[in-house]
Amino acid sequence: MPRRPLHVTGAAEAPLRAALRALRTELAVPDSFPPGVLAEAEAAAKAPRLPAYDATDLPLLTIDPPGSTDLDQAMHLARRADGGYRVHYAIADVAAFVTPGGALDAEAHRRVLTLYFPDDKVPLHPPVLSEGAASLLPGEPRPALLWRIDLDAEGRRVATDVRRALVRSRARLDYAGVQRQIDAGTAEEPLALLREIGRLREALEVERGGISLNVPEQEIVAHDHSYSLVYRAPLPADGWNAQISLLTGMAAADLMTAAGTGILRTLPTAPDGAVARLRRSAHALGVDWPHHVPYAEVVRSADPTDPRHAAFLQECTTLLRGAGYTVFTDGHVPTPAVHAAVADEYTHCTAPLRRLVDRYAGELCVAAVAGNEPPEWVRSALPALPDTMAMGTRRASAVERESVDVVEAALLSGRIGELFDAYVIDVKEREPSVGTVHLENPAVVARVAGGTAP
Repeated sequence: MPRRPLHVTGAAEAPLRAALRALRTELAVPDSFPPGVLAEAEAAAKAPRLPAYDATDLPLLTIDPPGSTDLDQAMHLARRADGGYRVHYAIADVAAFVTPGGALDAEAHRRVLTLYFPDDKVPLHPPVLSEGAASLLPGEPRPALLWRIDLDAEGRRVATDVRRALVRSRARLDYAGVQRQIDAGTAEEPLALLREIGRLREALEVERGGISLNVPEQEIVAHDHSYSLVYRAPLPADGWNAQISLLTGMAAADLMTAAGTGILRTLPTAPDGAVARLRRSAHALGVDWPHHVPYAEVVRSADPTDPRHAAFLQECTTLLRGAGYTVFTDGHVPTPAVHAAVADEYTHCTAPLRRLVDRYAGELCVAAVAGNEPPEWVRSALPALPDTMAMGTRRASAVERESVDVVEAALLSGRIGELFDAYVIDVKEREPSVGTVHLENPAVVARVAGGTAP
């Protein structure tokens, strides 16, 4: 979920890990849940509100990074008799465990998001729920919001349904294993269809002018007295899986706009200045970007296995600035209400274990399909939710920004006095001695202030 995923290897007592622990203290990140919250979570884990509809016969599977236990989504893909496809997508039903107005609910509103540090995460909900009773772990019956989305032969959505259901995942898979099975032709049809549907949805994304950023994960590897930077390029399976989530978020937005009450994730078109800065970064990194080629096409052509292109994709996340949440009621959908990167109306609804707003979006969609008014706890909280999410997003951005600074400092530690090849990618117009440089190796972006301008 972070825009710039970072991961640190090495012993817990290593200097970089110590610096990251100090950063958590400096940013006043909560390190534990209050006793009352933990007690409520324990009780909820033992007695969730279970739905009447039983869908445990549906052979769902999850796809997540290795070792993940906070599993928000599980899917089952199938062909329809008319030549189209049926997507079942189960989303963890956090509302089955959280009592509105209770201690657990109040703590979730205080935390807003799971925070990701390079060496750890600070969860939105206590692990007894997020990694236990509410997580879609294999072999365990779980309450979920079960989406059924029918697609035609081109991957276009033709019907949507969502309801509360009891589900049971059959398998926990990771991206590399999924990619191997699909490439080898050994994947059974529900998994093999991920490539087929994913590619169709990617083609439709291109058609509508959308763009998905396949940002590589940066792994900071500890050596005896230094660190090195390694990129892990996303696999095609990462992108196909992301298309199922995007499909659901777009379907949810349509349900809410039709019902007249909802919350959308919006993003304005990037200003010319931001695109111009990104062009300078591309030039500095040796990424070919002809003037007649639009931004989206350049991003799609970038090779995340190439360190220069990987660094460019990291810089592309700057164009996501300005994203926010927009609430609408009584049928007054705001204009524009589009997410520029998705190139359509869109909402967050597929990660409720890690993002507060998704719990509310899910409730709004269930109510819309049933033809009911949203619950009072949703309607009363909805007006303040954009500000709540903005506060949480600012904190998450600070965590990401400061973590990157700490990691870059570690990469350059012990190298004082060395000369580095670097490119100037931005200069402050009125102060030409102030600007931003991009080091070629390691791929560090640094602010430069002072000195003598030429």
